[in-house]
Amino acid sequence: MAEPPVSRIAQAYPDRVEVRGRDLTSDLMGRLSFTEYFHLLLTGEEPTEDERFFLDLLLVAIAEHGMMPTNVAARMTLAADPGSLHGAVAAGILGAGPVILGTAEECARLLEAGGDPKEIVRELLASGRKIPGFGHPVHKPVDPRAERILELADARGVGGRHVALARALRDELGLAMNVSMPIAAVMLDLGFPAVSVKAVPILARTASLLAHLVEEQEQSIGFLLARAAEEAVEYRSD
Repeated sequence: MAEPPVSRIAQAYPDRVEVRGRDLTSDLMGRLSFTEYFHLLLTGEEPTEDERFFLDLLLVAIAEHGMMPTNVAARMTLAADPGSLHGAVAAGILGAGPVILGTAEECARLLEAGGDPKEIVRELLASGRKIPGFGHPVHKPVDPRAERILELADARGVGGRHVALARALRDELGLAMNVSMPIAAVMLDLGFPAVSVKAVPILARTASLLAHLVEEQEQSIGFLLARAAEEAVEYRSD
């Protein structure tokens, strides 16, 4: 007989809620911070001090970056449907793809595969693919967020082979490392699986989206953003 499907995350009972084998109300509430709780939910284990520190750091680093497409889409959605806060958040998160926010996952898979930096760069350039985690349209000559993550990784001694490979790729390319690459490198060196890396920018940007949407409810700019798009784009009948 086949084994039944199993989930190890949580179960609600009439008198309690159990999360990863711990009682939610008597054990977790009031003891864990949300970052620590997120780590527990994601991995099944409570974080070490370094894991907590860097999870906090990375969430702060990637949460906000101004009027990015994710925030613009969310604001315009809420302006069009003021009662749909959840729909506006979803509209923003749906933009977490391989160009914005989702790049960290691509970086993690690149670093996890490993190899000689020269060969990695050569193969990617030959294939015509963009190399994830390098270059930025705004931050030049360096991404200050990336530099701060690497600085703290060095200071706390958590950098391992993935951070080393990220730096070697930067040296080989001669391009600025953007924030996605050190997020992936530090998470992998701390033992997070590559599949979990994208969870950090998604969670972080959700917090930022909610801030934008509260502001949108107080003083709406969603239709101003839509008007700016109309003014920026020329219509042609052909």
